[in-house]
Amino acid sequence: MSGDSEDVPTPEEEVEIELEVEIDPISAMEKKIDNLEKELQYSAAEIVNVRNRAIRDRNDSIKYGCSGLATRLIPIIDNLSRAIKSSSTEENISESLVEGIKMIIDGMMDALRIEGVNKIDTEDGKFNPISMESIASMPCPEGKNPGDIIEIIEDGYKLHDRVLRATKVIVAEG
Repeated sequence: MSGDSEDVPTPEEEVEIELEVEIDPISAMEKKIDNLEKELQYSAAEIVNVRNRAIRDRNDSIKYGCSGLATRLIPIIDNLSRAIKSSSTEENISESLVEGIKMIIDGMMDALRIEGVNKIDTEDGKFNPISMESIASMPCPEGKNPGDIIEIIEDGYKLHDRVLRATKVIVAEG
C-alpha cells in the first residue's frame, strides 16, 4: 500500500503543482496590453479608411450628382434636334421657330457642359466598345477599314469619365 500512496500527491504537493502551473501575472498583463494595442491600431486604421471612403463618396456624389438630370435631358435634346432636321422638309415651318429650337438646344448643351456632360468623341472614326454600342454592322465599304464607324445613329454622352449613354453606331465588318 505504501507504493500506492507514493503515486498520489498529498494536499501540500497539490498546491505546489498548481503554483508551478500558474502563469506569471505580469507577463499575462503584458500580453493583454499587446493585444489591446493591436486592436487599437486596427480600429484607428479602420477609422481612417472610413473617413477616406466617406470623402471619396462625397466627392463622387458632387461630381456625378447631376447624372440623373442629364440622362433625362439628353433625350429631350435629341428630340429637338430631330425636330430641326425634319423642319428642313417642311415648307410652312417658320425660320424663327427653327432658330429658337437651336437656341434651346445650345442652351441645354451649355448647361450640361458646365456640369461636366459632353458628347462622346467619335472624331477618329474607330469603334470603341467602352463608350459605343454597335447596333449593326455592314460590309466594309471602299475607303473604310474593319472596325470603322460607318454611321452614327445616336450620340453618346459622358459625365466626366462615366458613360451616361453609349453612342449607337453602325460599324464596318471585315
